[in-house]
Amino acid sequence: MESVLEQQRSMHEEIERLEQAIVEEYLSEPKTHKDRLLLDHRVNEYLERMQQRAGALQGLYADSDGTRAAEIAAVSGPDEFAEFYQRLRGVKDYHRRNPNMEVEVMEMEFRNRDRDADLQALDRKFSGEESSGRFLDLHALHDQFLNLKDVKRVNYLTYLEQVERLELVPRTSKGAAYRSYLESLRKYFEDFFQRTQPLLDLEELRQSALAEFEKHWAEGTFPGWDAQPEADNDEQNSLFCLACKRQYSKQTVFDGHLTSRKHIKASEALMKQETAITVNQTAEMRQRVRDQTEQKRREIAVEEAVVRKYAEVLAEQREATRANVERKQALTEHERQQEEAEAAAEGDNDEEDEEDEERIYNPLNLPLGWDGKPIPYWLYKLHGLGVEYSCEICGNFVYMGRKAFERHFQEWRHAHGMRCLGIPNTKHFQEITSIEDAYALWDRLKKEKKSEKQRSDAVEEYEDQQGNVFNKKTYDDLRRQGLL
Repeated sequence: MESVLEQQRSMHEEIERLEQAIVEEYLSEPKTHKDRLLLDHRVNEYLERMQQRAGALQGLYADSDGTRAAEIAAVSGPDEFAEFYQRLRGVKDYHRRNPNMEVEVMEMEFRNRDRDADLQALDRKFSGEESSGRFLDLHALHDQFLNLKDVKRVNYLTYLEQVERLELVPRTSKGAAYRSYLESLRKYFEDFFQRTQPLLDLEELRQSALAEFEKHWAEGTFPGWDAQPEADNDEQNSLFCLACKRQYSKQTVFDGHLTSRKHIKASEALMKQETAITVNQTAEMRQRVRDQTEQKRREIAVEEAVVRKYAEVLAEQREATRANVERKQALTEHERQQEEAEAAAEGDNDEEDEEDEERIYNPLNLPLGWDGKPIPYWLYKLHGLGVEYSCEICGNFVYMGRKAFERHFQEWRHAHGMRCLGIPNTKHFQEITSIEDAYALWDRLKKEKKSEKQRSDAVEEYEDQQGNVFNKKTYDDLRRQGLL
């Protein structure tokens, strides 16, 4: 058995080796999605080992049984040479009994890792729908959501958009089944975080969600649980079953409960009691039931707050999942089968990622086509993509090619610039790129509009009762003065 001091030395060395292994992992510069994911999992594994060794070291340094202190006293006391030779004899005896034992250097444990085996183990953590953590797989949770009472039936795409909008679920549906759904959703999100972001501090994220919940719950503004005026006490008392010690929210449900066997049996048991229940005891029971109901609502609201926070953090993956589902729905059956066969043959999409990241030979800096390769030079010259068009209204943004320049007048950037100038983005301002020219044209259009209105006033003729003819302005002036 190793001495306490040797165990401490070995653990300190292992922690330093683990720190160096983490540094080497981050210096590897992974290129593909799987390599980045594998790096995070390896670093997380090293950190967990460091925490375990640090915890063991803390226990050894505490020295609750005094073994470490006795060992230090033995190696530093008057008989230190005798202790040294005794330990040396023990080491020699051990190697004499194990003459051919191979010892692996600690650094090699981290450098000679089998990448293919690690990637296979990583693949087994994800389902085919999740595609190594790129997408979410919420089909089972979607089915569980559809089985809830009184919820709106939505398709899978709509569910992906509204998964965090739990306030859309009616409060009457938030019972035991709904709470089970929330727990399943929360556990899936936490498991997905551990598989795709093992270095993420889940506890910190949860505490952040709880802090926001406490604030909104105290103010009565938590979504789906907004403060509502309580019902009249007489009405609440009338829907309280004294025999079953249960509060009901609807008169119809309460009436149906009165005819049930459970209520009849409980009523008979209540009638057989020798001591009568006082009014104060009845009020206490009602208040106890209300407190229990409020506690259950709060626990459900806490689950909602955590789930909503997780869903917000996973917004990017949800959007990617939605786009992937839409793409798959647009495929024909033959295309879908062909895609599945290619995915099964390749095993992963790392090769495609590596091809995307390869440097493309493009000395002329030509635009990329639909296939990700530079377009032909003749096509580049045909469309005039080498000509630059600058627009001052768009913040001196440069458009390459006449087609892109003409199209930009109806795009958001130019429209936003015109709004900032206080000028309507009409067809009159087509081809106008200078702020000064835009203001000049706008003033000119306003003057023309004003003169046109004056001309229309002069052209219109009005006749009074005596047959005198006036233009509109003169007629209005005489009428206001009472001369007509």
